[in-house]
Amino acid sequence: MPKVNHTPYEVVQSAARIGENIRIARIRRRMNQDELAKTCNITRKTLYSIENGSTGIALGTVLSVLWSLGLMQTTLPVADPDNDEHGKIMEAARQPQRVRHQTTIDNDF
Repeated sequence: MPKVNHTPYEVVQSAARIGENIRIARIRRRMNQDELAKTCNITRKTLYSIENGSTGIALGTVLSVLWSLGLMQTTLPVADPDNDEHGKIMEAARQPQRVRHQTTIDNDF
């Protein structure tokens, strides 16, 4: 029986694109897989999996590779709450329609 992949298509495509981008960055720096893997404390096989778009690699491992390539700043916009328009709309919808000011009792005799 073939193994069924339950990973959404968009996730698979994104992992493949990130892996390809990492491969291009490594090649531009004239590094082979063994060199980059060594700087990241991972195996060449793991780096190969990342570059081939595996979705089973730990996020920390991918971030280590990006850090080693000097590309960590490219991760900052990922899931940035300021860019989450859908979340902002949902949050605004939960806000009370009118705000009541709490009345204070003046006990000054």
